Amino acid sequence: MTKVTDIIINKDDVGKNLYRKKTYYTLVVEQDVLAKDKDEADKKFMECGLDHSKITTGISEEKDGVETYYVDANYSDSDNTNFIGKVDYDTYNFNQSFEEAVENGDVHIDTDANEDDPHPLTTIKLTDKEESDVDVALNLEAESLRGK
Repeated sequence: MTKVTDIIINKDDVGKNLYRKKTYYTLVVEQDVLAKDKDEADKKFMECGLDHSKITTGISEEKDGVETYYVDANYSDSDNTNFIGKVDYDTYNFNQSFEEAVENGDVHIDTDANEDDPHPLTTIKLTDKEESDVDVALNLEAESLRGK
């Protein structure tokens, strides 16, 4: 005989009917992540989500003879990744200069910041100046005048 249910039955249950009902729930998971940009955030979010090993019969309430037979969770949809704010040094809450905030390591989430604005401490890598076509032409003309 195959096992049909986890409900324990005995002789007092003879004549009773066994019922099963599926109930569908919508589960919302809202997560936050720090990332350098939206693409990195999306990648990190894709690597997370539900820990399906924890979606078990233990998630449901069982009483008065009701036993959970099966539990599952399936992906159906998600919203876009939204910019919330930028981590910045806090000069407002502690009434301090930018330099003092940097020195003290006081940071906060600036919800008024623009997603694409670089931080003031972002270093800009300067490259060696490349000669433009005009510079090359002027140098060639000067060399030809000198007889080179």
